[in-house]
Amino acid sequence: ARHGESFAARILESKELDAYHALNPSAKPAFLAKRFAAKEAVAKALGTGIGRGFGFHDVAVDHDELGRPLVRLNPNSDALSEARQQRIHLSISDERAHAIAFCTIETSSTDARRDV
Repeated sequence: ARHGESFAARILESKELDAYHALNPSAKPAFLAKRFAAKEAVAKALGTGIGRGFGFHDVAVDHDELGRPLVRLNPNSDALSEARQQRIHLSISDERAHAIAFCTIETSSTDARRDV
């Protein structure tokens, strides 16, 4: 892999890193690409971006028994306390050398804001 272990350690939290190390070497680049895309999508949907009190280790991506992506936010991050109360939906796809992720966040109707 072009970025190898240092890139994996930089973007993956501990459970993701364990899953990465268990993979066949040929599957590792796609795993990293999808996790990177997913974390960027979540950061942008939250409105924080990576690097403004929100890092790659503050979000973890897993899957349920049907393969649906699940997002886990760092329970110790004060910056994410409000986000943990919202429903986060994530879609991840890849094709050969490309990966894409899309994230939407549901807020309660009392929290929704309208542009004027």
